[in-house]
This record gives sequence, C-alpha cells and structure tokens, in this order.
Amino acid sequence: MAPLSVLEELVDALRCLPGVGPKSAQRMAYHLLQRNQSGAQRLSRALLQAVEVLRHCGRCNAFSETEVCERCTSSRRDPTLLCVVEMPADLNTMEQTHAYRGLYYVLMGHLSPLDGIGPKELHLDRLLARALDGTVQEVILATNFTNEGEATAHYLGEMLRVRGLRVSRIARGVPVG
Repeated sequence: MAPLSVLEELVDALRCLPGVGPKSAQRMAYHLLQRNQSGAQRLSRALLQAVEVLRHCGRCNAFSETEVCERCTSSRRDPTLLCVVEMPADLNTMEQTHAYRGLYYVLMGHLSPLDGIGPKELHLDRLLARALDGTVQEVILATNFTNEGEATAHYLGEMLRVRGLRVSRIARGVPVG
C-alpha cells in the first residue's frame, strides 16, 4: 500500500473529529488550504500547544494547564458537593447556569459495554477516591439522559451509596443552557 500524500493525510487526520466523514474532511482541508491558510496555521499551533500543555486536573479530571485547576482550588466553591458529568462540555453547560457552586468530576465518557468502555476505562477508582476524600458529603449525578448516561448514573449511584455517600440525580427538564 502506497503512503498517503500530504493532502490525503490531512483529510484523513480531519476525519478523527466526531461527525466528520470523508466529504466533510475533504471540504475542510480544501477550505483551510485555499481560503484560510492563516487560520490553518493558527489551528495547527493551537492544537499542538493544547496537546503539549493540557493535562487532566488531579482532582476533577477536567482539562487544565496546571496539576490542579483553578476551579478546584477556588475558595468560593462548596467542597462538600461533587457534581459528576460525562464530558468537559457538560461541565461548561452546568457553569453557564450560575446555579451550582460545588465542585465537579468529569468522567470523560460514559459506560458503554458495546464499545468496550467499562468502569476501568473510565477510571472510576479515581472518582471513588475523590468522592471518599472525607470532605464530599453529596454527589450529584449529572450524566446525560441517554441509555448510556442513565446506566452510568445507576452504576455510580449504587457504587457511592454502599459507601455511605448521599447521592442525587439532576432533574429532567431543568433548563441548563
């Protein structure tokens, strides 16, 4: 098999993004090369910098430039409340409501046995250690209302309740952004 050309490699690389198929990737590549080369350069620099600099916060598992993120070290947050969300975008949505002042834990996914994602792949041992740190009194499960999100919330709820933590579930139908 012949190696991919530079253009083919770019198109193939763009396909790693969710929802981007071959045609969309090709359109993006042509647009960046023909109409927005400065944007392409900015994108490549930002992506390279993000990969080199960002890491997971040691407390909430969200992306951070430091070992522990600003949100986790804030004295304005209630450390007795821990809200569990699936993805960083879900954390951002919760923050936009300005209704929650506790801390977070980001799973970086949800349980999905069909996709080979179980408790080990989500590193639920880290969540457990965080929830049982002696400060957290209530864990609020704010996973998505999909089948996988519901299954994840059920699993986490059982796992945390048997260890004596108060567990609640975010309400359906509450506007969050």
